[in-house]
Amino acid sequence: MRVVWLREFGPPDVLEVGDAPDPAPGPGQVVVDVVAAGVNFVETQVRAGRFGADGTDLPTIPGNEVGGVVSAVGAGVDPGLVGRRVVTSTGGSGGYAERVAVSADGVIPVPDGLDLRDATALFTQGRTAVALTKAAAIQPGDRVLVEAAGGGVGSLLVQLARTAGAGMVVAAAGGERKLAVARDLGADVLVDYRDPAWADRVREATDGAGVDVVFDGVGGDVGRTAFELLAPRGRFVLFGMASGAPTQATLAEVLSRGLIVVGFGGGRQIRSPEHARALAAEALAEAAAGRLRPVIGQTFPLERAADAHAAIESRETVGKTLLVP
Repeated sequence: MRVVWLREFGPPDVLEVGDAPDPAPGPGQVVVDVVAAGVNFVETQVRAGRFGADGTDLPTIPGNEVGGVVSAVGAGVDPGLVGRRVVTSTGGSGGYAERVAVSADGVIPVPDGLDLRDATALFTQGRTAVALTKAAAIQPGDRVLVEAAGGGVGSLLVQLARTAGAGMVVAAAGGERKLAVARDLGADVLVDYRDPAWADRVREATDGAGVDVVFDGVGGDVGRTAFELLAPRGRFVLFGMASGAPTQATLAEVLSRGLIVVGFGGGRQIRSPEHARALAAEALAEAAAGRLRPVIGQTFPLERAADAHAAIESRETVGKTLLVP
């Protein structure tokens, strides 16, 4: 089968398409014929030899999330799974491939009527967005600021905040193309955080009151500015640092304003593999019901995995990036 190999750390072009033996299902496993594989920012960082690379043995096949059709089952697995459409994690590697062997316990059935590519786009980012929304405890009428609102998680947060009853959703992103995505998904206020005056626009839109919830996936200067926009007793939910630097704030600032700060890294919000699957299933069910729409901004064939990584690193992508074998 065709796969994408990472044999050395470096720029995107170190990713090479090659061959690997077809997987056979072991006891308790299934083989999934891959229809789409998700590409994530963290995978670009591992490839570059940055965070996460220390625990990566080379050569390896990157990729942690796939959607496809079960084609074979191992001993102890219900043969009725053959032919089922599923999404699943590979355990951290192996997803950039035509087929994967994974634990049968980890596969999540895709609801009827939901496209497999959409389900793949929702699998990990959907469960993250659902968990973040629960952690934020959005109340009816809350003013919610979503950073990176045109990205995979951000675009879902815009929709989930609206569903949760937010009175105003402020979408912050870099560039008109990303802001247009957020507008189409229901954001009320659009601000380009590359504009030095973007915070003033948020204050104006909220009549000087600021926002009640911030979803911080950018960090750095953007995250710090968003932190300063929080109203007293607001909630600041961190889930990434696409800028390359975390948001800086002191404990004294948090305490003096009565803020709640939630750091998302699995842990508290995703308590167990069973909980992770339940969150993903909830995201898929919301999509099947028409209440949540993933944005698939770009797809690439396996042969262009390097281009997919370069696109993500350029920060010009919108929504989710997929590889299609």
